[in-house]
Amino acid sequence: MNATVKGDNRFENDASRYAAYLDTAEGRLRTDLTLSGLQDFLPAATESESLSALDLGCGTGAAAVRLAHLGMHVTLLDSSPAMLDLAERTVVESGLSNKIALKCGDAAQLAEIFRPQSFDVILCHNLLEYVDDPEAVLRSVARLMRPSSAILSLLVRNQAGEVLKAALQTGDLAAAENNLAADWGQESLYGGKVRLFRPEMLDTILRNASLTITARRGVRVVSDYLPAKISPSADYERILALERKLSKRREFCGIARYLHYLARSEAAGPEEAE
Repeated sequence: MNATVKGDNRFENDASRYAAYLDTAEGRLRTDLTLSGLQDFLPAATESESLSALDLGCGTGAAAVRLAHLGMHVTLLDSSPAMLDLAERTVVESGLSNKIALKCGDAAQLAEIFRPQSFDVILCHNLLEYVDDPEAVLRSVARLMRPSSAILSLLVRNQAGEVLKAALQTGDLAAAENNLAADWGQESLYGGKVRLFRPEMLDTILRNASLTITARRGVRVVSDYLPAKISPSADYERILALERKLSKRREFCGIARYLHYLARSEAAGPEEAE
């Protein structure tokens, strides 16, 4: 979770709050669904060389540890020293320090930090909501991707999910109507603004960044709106299984709380999106 909006230091002042969120059923679902969707599109490692991955706005490092367990060498980048401290602790506890490197840096300076065509896998999860120029970040990401089969995993807040949240969770119909045209929402964990995305908006940004969409997924389609009689923790595996089925269906993807896109560099050649 790399916050690069000017004056935005919410993740530096209380990084532990974000770590606690990732341990909730909602946080676990977001991570599990996103990484499950990514695994369907991972490039193949060669016998002589493992895959190289970059986790932008790495947060607590939980996703990077999962990738390292798959045999990848992972670089974590975050602009928050407090988040990197949490990530380092996660890496040490995992016993995978030999596969994971940590760097403090801003997503707006990727070209100054990494060489072009350095990575096979790039995670950009819940980062574009907080940066000043999402398209510029994605253009830099595209330059870091190896041209053959590198994959970008992109996760952003969906505007439609904010509409449903206001209507179904709080019964606030005025807020639901306002969110139909809102470019920014309210971030509930720390407060403050969070950028909202629409599918057609994300399609345009990726195309302008010379990235070709491979697949579209929805993350947390129904889990945020389940009745009180269903416990997200006690029924976690059943909810996860249902969400996995819903995530791949186009009619449900558009109303999910998060949009998960898998994309490749245009240099890899045209590819049909699912």
